[in-house]
Amino acid sequence: LRGFFLYRKIWIFLTSVQGMCKVNYCQFETFLTENKTKGEINMRNKKVLFIVQAAMIAALYVVLTYITNLLGLASGSIQIRFSEALCILPVFTPAAIPGLWLGCLLANTLTGAIVYDIVFGSIATLLGAVGTYLLRRHKVLCTLPPVIANMVIVPFVLRYGYGFKTVFHGTDWSIPFNALTVGIGEVISVCILGSLLMKVLGKYRNVIFQ
Repeated sequence: LRGFFLYRKIWIFLTSVQGMCKVNYCQFETFLTENKTKGEINMRNKKVLFIVQAAMIAALYVVLTYITNLLGLASGSIQIRFSEALCILPVFTPAAIPGLWLGCLLANTLTGAIVYDIVFGSIATLLGAVGTYLLRRHKVLCTLPPVIANMVIVPFVLRYGYGFKTVFHGTDWSIPFNALTVGIGEVISVCILGSLLMKVLGKYRNVIFQ
């Protein structure tokens, strides 16, 4: 009889523990589900923010390039694009990388650039943006990748795409000459104007780039 009561007590105890475990498991499962949902929402919001920022940067690049084009400075051997100042934006957000690439692609297309300029010009901007992002912790060095990328790629587009030729004493100096002029334009646009823009945006970094 005592064995029966002892077994009964043990059975009641085990049943109670099992019930508590079920309740705790359900609560834990609910907790995981809620947090998973919150995580998915946060992930979705980040993706939306990334796309919005990229689109806005692309639109700004197009508008600024169009304004520069009206002044006759958007293309050619001597070009100072105000839009190139935006090339420092990867310092603040990686969304600037596709944004700048798309903006340059659209801007070159809308301003009547040749196919080579549309393709390779946007590639130069893309490489510069990636380089700026990688050097984002260096305030001075981060402005150099767009300058270097454009100095290397754009002169060949100007020479062999547009046919801009510079001959001195029978020697074709087109590539180095175009590299020099494009480089000067990029230094003005990115290193000077871009640095000023970076300084201003740095004060509102947490507000604009969340």
